[in-house]
Amino acid sequence: MFTVVVSYAQQDAQFTQYMYNTININSAYAGSRGALSVFALHRTQWVGLDGAPVTNTLSMNTPINNSNVGLGISFINDKIGPSEENAISIDLSYTIHTSAIYKLSFGIKGTANLFNLDVSKLNPEVQGDPKFQNLNNQFSPNVGAGLYFHSNKTYVGLSVPNFIESKHYNDNDISIFKERINYYFIAGHVFDLNESIKFKPSLFSKLTQGAPLQVDVSGNFLINNKFVIGAAYRWSAAVSALLGFQIYDGLFAGYGYDLETTKLENYNSGSHEIFLRFELFKNHNKITSPRFF
Repeated sequence: MFTVVVSYAQQDAQFTQYMYNTININSAYAGSRGALSVFALHRTQWVGLDGAPVTNTLSMNTPINNSNVGLGISFINDKIGPSEENAISIDLSYTIHTSAIYKLSFGIKGTANLFNLDVSKLNPEVQGDPKFQNLNNQFSPNVGAGLYFHSNKTYVGLSVPNFIESKHYNDNDISIFKERINYYFIAGHVFDLNESIKFKPSLFSKLTQGAPLQVDVSGNFLINNKFVIGAAYRWSAAVSALLGFQIYDGLFAGYGYDLETTKLENYNSGSHEIFLRFELFKNHNKITSPRFF
């Protein structure tokens, strides 16, 4: 009775290859690549653990004509145990040139969330207990914003995808599941080691009330503008192997594998993440070589 147990849970969908999936965490990224960019990702987390997260996402973003305005739309399906959440977001960005090389983008995000809870998967002791009720497509809106400072080789971003702390499930006015505000910071830079090899270290951090600070560091090598190989470390959580291949000018595919470094590794065989990015370049002179971000 006098024992206190503290536990931390994952809330927003987690991505190892966030550097290719920036639109989902920072609305200011919309249109920054100067092309119509379509991105699809599937993540299976903690394989072998019952009820582990499974995430699918599909997004599109593009600049509007040749203006400074970017537009994006994204869809995320996130399943964890008895719950399933679907989020549809629209992103709008505006970019200003701060110099001949650097740009600063401002973004806003509007999101519609649909939350589902299948109580039968919780195996309640008393079936039909009125305190346990299924939730079907419970709707909650949200808004977010972001800043993205970038060039063709450097980026720094700060964002809050959701400002509203929605209560998805209540019992006697006590929030059982509450959407917390997540603060994201990203940064990276590309170094030209020689004519055929580029190296990009990057940083990703997430701060959420009630959870420890999450910090991801990664390093990727781009070889002959075709192959990407790298590794990542999630502080006190996991190590990752990253691979990518530029199939042709407009199509890039990638794979990531996470291996847990906590005691959770005894109960799963790791996490897998695969993605495809397809792009249509309106002006081939805008991007002269494949980018890491």
